[in-house]
Amino acid sequence: MFTDDPLDLLRTRETTAVEPPDLDAFWAGTLAESRALAAPPALERIAGPLTAIDVYDVSFSGFRGQRIRAWLRVPAGTTGRLPTVVQYVGYGGGRGSAIDELELAASGFAHLHMDTRGQGSGWSTGDTPDDAPPSGPQVPGVMTKGIQSRDDYYYRRLYTDAVLAVDAARGIELVDADRVAVRGGSQGGALAIAAAALGEGVRGAIVRVPFLADIPHAIEITDAYPFREVVDFLRTHRTLVAPTLHTLSYVDTSLLARRATIPADFTVGLMDGVTPPSTVFAAYNAWAGTKAMTVWPYNGHEGGGLDDFEREVAFLRAALA
Repeated sequence: MFTDDPLDLLRTRETTAVEPPDLDAFWAGTLAESRALAAPPALERIAGPLTAIDVYDVSFSGFRGQRIRAWLRVPAGTTGRLPTVVQYVGYGGGRGSAIDELELAASGFAHLHMDTRGQGSGWSTGDTPDDAPPSGPQVPGVMTKGIQSRDDYYYRRLYTDAVLAVDAARGIELVDADRVAVRGGSQGGALAIAAAALGEGVRGAIVRVPFLADIPHAIEITDAYPFREVVDFLRTHRTLVAPTLHTLSYVDTSLLARRATIPADFTVGLMDGVTPPSTVFAAYNAWAGTKAMTVWPYNGHEGGGLDDFEREVAFLRAALA
C-alpha cells in the first residue's frame, strides 16, 4: 500500500541529511589512498556452456588495494573495445554465477559485474571477503559494521570498491575507456550514485530504487531491513544517535548526488517499503546532471523489473554514443 507522500509532493522532496563540511576532502583522501595502492586488473577466460557470450573471471584493486572479484561478460569473439556497463549488486547479494545477468552482453555491451565484499549469501553468491579493521558492536548485517567511525565504516570500503571498479574497467583492453556507464538497484543503486559522483570517466548512470538516501528520514518511516538495522542499533545504543548519523552522512546518496553531473535514469516504486519513495526522490532531486524518473505506482522494491530494460538500453546507447 501507499505509505509515503503523494506523488506531487515527492517530486519536490529534499533531503533531511546534513552534509558534513569535509565530505569532499574525506572522499578525495580515501580514493587517493586506494588508487596509490592499486594494481592492474587480472582476467581469466572461463569455460562454460555459453556460445554467444564470453565470460572472464576478474579481480581488481578496491579499497586499500584489497582484491575484489567481478565477472566480465562480452559478446563472443570480441576483440575490439566496447561500450561498457559496470554493475553493482543489491544488499545481501554477490556477483552470483558466471551465467547470470546475460542481457547486457547480449545487447552488445561489455558488462563488468562487481562482487560485494563480505556479502553474497542472502540471495546470490559472492566470493570477496571483507578485509575489515577491528570494530565495535554491530547489528547482524553490514549497515552498522564499523559505524562508530567514518574511517572504519563498511560503506567507506564498498563505495571505494565501486569507484575503483570503474577505474579497473577502463583499464581492460576490451573496454572503451571513454564509454563507461554504471548501473544498479537498491544497494547497487547507491553504489551507482557513489561511482557517478566520486569516480572518473563515467558517462551515464542507471539508478533503480536506490538505497542509503536521506538516511535520517528513512529510519523514521520504514520498519523494513536493511534500514531497520540502524534502528535496532540505536534502540540499544541510545546515546550514539548523533555520532551514528554523522557517520552515515558520509555515505548518504542524497548528498553525494549533488556531485553527479552526468545523465541518469532513475526508477521508483511508490509501494516500496524498503527504500521509501521519499528517500528515492531525495536522491533524484539532488542529482546535478540531466535526469529522468520512471514511476511505478503499484510496485514495491522490485520497481519495473524487466519492463525497465528496453528503456535502459536506449539510455545506455545514447549516453555512450
